[in-house]
Amino acid sequence: MLAAYVSRATLVPVPLKSRSKVWESPDQAVKDVKSGDVLLCGGFGLAGVPDTLLSALVKRKDVTQLTAVSNNAGAGDSGLGKLFNSKQIDKIIASYPGGNKAFEALYLKGEVSLELCPQGTLIERLRAHAAGIPAFFTPTGASTAVEEGSIPVRYNEGGFANGVKIPGIKKEMREFGGRKYIMEPAIAGDVAFVRAWKVDEVGNCVFRYTQQNFSTVMAKNAKLTIVEADQIVPTGSLSPNAIHVPGIYVDRIVQATAPKQIEHIKLAPSPSSSGEQSTLSAEKEFAQKMRHRTAKRAAKELKDGFYVNLGIGIPTLIPAYLEPGVRVWLQSENGILGMGPYPTEEQVDPDLINAGKETVTLLPGASVFDSSESFAMIRGGHVDLSILGAMQVSQAGDIANFMIPGKLVKGIGGAMDLVSNPDQTKVIVVMEHCAKDGSPKILKECTLPLTGARTVSQIITELAVFDVDRKNGHLELVELQEGVTLEEVKAKTGCEFKVRSDLSKL
Repeated sequence: MLAAYVSRATLVPVPLKSRSKVWESPDQAVKDVKSGDVLLCGGFGLAGVPDTLLSALVKRKDVTQLTAVSNNAGAGDSGLGKLFNSKQIDKIIASYPGGNKAFEALYLKGEVSLELCPQGTLIERLRAHAAGIPAFFTPTGASTAVEEGSIPVRYNEGGFANGVKIPGIKKEMREFGGRKYIMEPAIAGDVAFVRAWKVDEVGNCVFRYTQQNFSTVMAKNAKLTIVEADQIVPTGSLSPNAIHVPGIYVDRIVQATAPKQIEHIKLAPSPSSSGEQSTLSAEKEFAQKMRHRTAKRAAKELKDGFYVNLGIGIPTLIPAYLEPGVRVWLQSENGILGMGPYPTEEQVDPDLINAGKETVTLLPGASVFDSSESFAMIRGGHVDLSILGAMQVSQAGDIANFMIPGKLVKGIGGAMDLVSNPDQTKVIVVMEHCAKDGSPKILKECTLPLTGARTVSQIITELAVFDVDRKNGHLELVELQEGVTLEEVKAKTGCEFKVRSDLSKL
């Protein structure tokens, strides 16, 4: 073997030991995984998912009662979906498991446990253990169901209607500098499954684009880290400047054989499609028009040079309406700063997705990084503007947008982190003014579990624009959309509000 290390005594290169970290087969590499282990599974959506290793573990029918830790719960027969289908997982600690309908049904029927955790908190809990830190305080989740522990870990057999078997975990709260923070414990992994782009024979790892996500931190956390590599390369062939995970953290390496998959292929509209007639019903076409109206108004809040995080849904429509000369840097919490438009068919890349698991491109000057870095930017208030959708918003700026108890468990995702520092990052909600049943979504108090308390500074709907006085808990109507009357807004809003004296129409 040509590779060498430096002897401390002689300070000259001497040959490496012959023992290699490269294993011949995934089946052999996973042979030491045991029932009851805490399994860390890298990936975000289907990007960077270690499907080769997961396929090998599915064959181990003797391995059950696993606690899985991942951002998502997989989808279909990819990612952790494989282990849910084989009934090898008893509990999952996750941020956004709702993309897997089969898992959602299992949880609501009381057949599997769920510890729902904000995305930034989840990655930090993993990073903390890797760094020897037992716990930490974070503003994310303060004054919400996460602090209160009101999200059940497991329902009784038969599901929601039969009550709670394992209650949620209440968190300790302290104040620092006048702000509320909650204590979160570190997560220790027994085994980590990670997929990387290039890995050398001593375990140094390089990831490609958004393949990093949770994988870099997970690789550093576990007692046994197994990496499946797109390419296994000779020691010394990777630049030391390019290494994302040093080999000290990696125990076993196998060749990745599972094909890469994409959860949502989203393409840029072709020039020929602009003149095509819509096939939507009149009702859906009107709803789409209203969504675009809301996005167009929200675009006025984006100023040149802003760093902006856009949530899924209506927020993704906003870039099309930026005013001339305005360039912003779009941040995606799975690890992009400088996100570009949707790709053409030729540009589609399974390692390049946004937080909605859609295919995207990068702008000149873009950077990519792991989820820990991404949420440091977010919690630290380095993002100028965060724009999200919501199920409900209160007159005090409380926001609820992640679950309907007993019915819908999409997950928290990055939303709690994105609203955790509202004094530094302005939070704007864009949404339909009313729910599908016609009930108001702007209320005196939210009735659904909160994503954040007193965090929203502005609400923009297809009817109006409200500014929120978070300190005093008041709303002020500042603009009406075209063709909308004050009486209509009053009738469709579930709380009282002030009206600006120079109320303007768009």
